[in-house]
Amino acid sequence: MDFLLPLILGLVLGAGIGVAIGLLLARRGSIPPAALDTLREQLTTAEVRVAQAEARSTALDEQLALARQRDAERESRERQEGKVLEALAPVASTLRAMQLKVDELEQQRSRQHGELSQQLRTATEAEERLRATAESLASALRNNATRGVWGETQLRTLVESAGLLNRVDFFLQESIDADGTARRPDMVLRLPGGKSIAVDAKVPYNSYIEASAIPATATGEEEARRASLLADHARRVKAHVDQLAAKNYFTGLDSSPEFTIAFIPNEPLLAAALEKDPALLEYAFGKRIALASPVSFWAVLKTIAFTWQQEVLTDEAKLLFDLSKELYARVAKLAEHADALGGAIERSVKAYNQFASSLETRVLVTARRLDALDESKVIPAPRSIDEQPRALTAAELTESLADELDTSGA
Repeated sequence: MDFLLPLILGLVLGAGIGVAIGLLLARRGSIPPAALDTLREQLTTAEVRVAQAEARSTALDEQLALARQRDAERESRERQEGKVLEALAPVASTLRAMQLKVDELEQQRSRQHGELSQQLRTATEAEERLRATAESLASALRNNATRGVWGETQLRTLVESAGLLNRVDFFLQESIDADGTARRPDMVLRLPGGKSIAVDAKVPYNSYIEASAIPATATGEEEARRASLLADHARRVKAHVDQLAAKNYFTGLDSSPEFTIAFIPNEPLLAAALEKDPALLEYAFGKRIALASPVSFWAVLKTIAFTWQQEVLTDEAKLLFDLSKELYARVAKLAEHADALGGAIERSVKAYNQFASSLETRVLVTARRLDALDESKVIPAPRSIDEQPRALTAAELTESLADELDTSGA
């Protein structure tokens, strides 16, 4: 832009010089007035153009300065951005590492999501199979015969798991005579001391199964129907208590506690009945019926098994005591024989010493007189025995001997 200003000034100066020359010539009369006016107009136009050129030059200078300022600002900004980028280089590296980690986590999430989906499908299939099995079991348990076999199987499994033995500690389906009527409880438990307890494993089930098919979160008519079925279940359990109490199993068992155990093979069965009728347990006790769930009945069975173990230990301890007494008596008799043997040995020693003394003082005196006739024969003198049999000193032996002597003296 700076090269335009001299050019414009040159044009203006040239035009001015031309106009001045024209004026001078006019004064001399060599230029017509019209031409002179033309020159004046051209001079004016040139002046205007010069002014316009100056204005444009000024504007161009301002734009040039502004452009330079902008270039400087851009360079400064670029330098600052370079410094910032240089300072942010570690952050960029960290961000790249984080991005890689995020990508890896996203891949893991996708893989785990697939695995979780598969597990959910498997769980859904297992739940469906379990539901079908539960429905089949519930359908089977609606049959009284099947339900009876199931209850007896549960009862036997529980009793054997407590450590009791069939035909030893308990009997299944044993016939008894209760109040002159033949009865057959599901099980008879033997207790130490010749006592027994009858156990019944039958229980109402149908109302509970129908109630269980209705969700606990049901509302409206379904909720009312569920509550009605559970109440009917409690009434049926109570009626079962009355039926069982009328059989009086304990009257047909020798030395039996005067109650019968009603085994309910499912914890929720008893819990549902007690929830609807909290007084049911006390009512059953009043009828001499003990309602037992698997948990409580197992505790009773373990107590019985422990009592049998203690009974066996007591019998073995009694046998050991009897054997000890017998052994002690025989040791005492042996001590008596040993004392008699010691006395015999002592008498033998005394007789031998008397023999040796007689031989030495009486027989050998005469024999020595014969020795003078025949010096080739020498009869040696017998030696006496100074050892004595050892007396028994143990207190058990001396006391037993003293007791024997006192008894014989008496």
